[in-house]
Amino acid sequence: MARKIVITSGKGGVGKTTVAANLGMRLSAMGERVILADADFGLNNIDVVCGVENAVTYDIVDAIEGRCRARQALVQHPEYPNLFILASNHTDPQKYISPQAVRLILDNLAPRFDYILIDSPAGIEGGFHRAVAAAEEALVVTTPHISSLRDADKVIAVLKSYCLKSVDLVINMVRGDMIVDGEILSPREISEILKIPLIGIIPQEDGVFLGDKERGSGARRAFKLLAGNIAKGTRKIYNATYKYNGFFGSIRRSLKKTL
Repeated sequence: MARKIVITSGKGGVGKTTVAANLGMRLSAMGERVILADADFGLNNIDVVCGVENAVTYDIVDAIEGRCRARQALVQHPEYPNLFILASNHTDPQKYISPQAVRLILDNLAPRFDYILIDSPAGIEGGFHRAVAAAEEALVVTTPHISSLRDADKVIAVLKSYCLKSVDLVINMVRGDMIVDGEILSPREISEILKIPLIGIIPQEDGVFLGDKERGSGARRAFKLLAGNIAKGTRKIYNATYKYNGFFGSIRRSLKKTL
């Protein structure tokens, strides 16, 4: 039976969907059968991020309204055969879809999979509640910026009103040089402020990282650790500051500021 995990954030622009996609890829690369479900109706892009938008024939709304079976709405990822994408509605963001209807579809699929990752709309509007109601666990994605932390705190407060098994923190776009220089809070400090456990951090890198395209990148290693933490119950956190400490680290920090 699949673990149903909602991936949410307090605001847009924190890389929530990219985190969801990469986590799905890493879990599937470990041999887990994974569904990436897009719960951001009308504004969906998980299929686009995963590069399968042209393969989508049916979406979750088609399954809910009986135009196809739930399994027919799944699109298998061409590079990750254990990863399936469940796209959301492209055309009508105002269409009302009940939380119960979404949960019914995901519950129907759950026995055949190990994980269902639900990409929630940002914020705490109606779509957020629809996504959370279908989940049993939650990952809150934030960045180290103060405005993002404030919004994440609001989301966490709402999540605590649900009977979720766990609510964990993923900090995205972390710059190790700025942590060492004291310009931003460290991941541990952020976890203490938000009062939820830290399960992973993702370093900020140039461009959009996805899957195995940058095999030697820090982001790839960080996502591998995150997937392992979720699958095994460990808490191995990527060290974003290691290359910015010491003499050569100070040179790297100086160079980073000039770029």
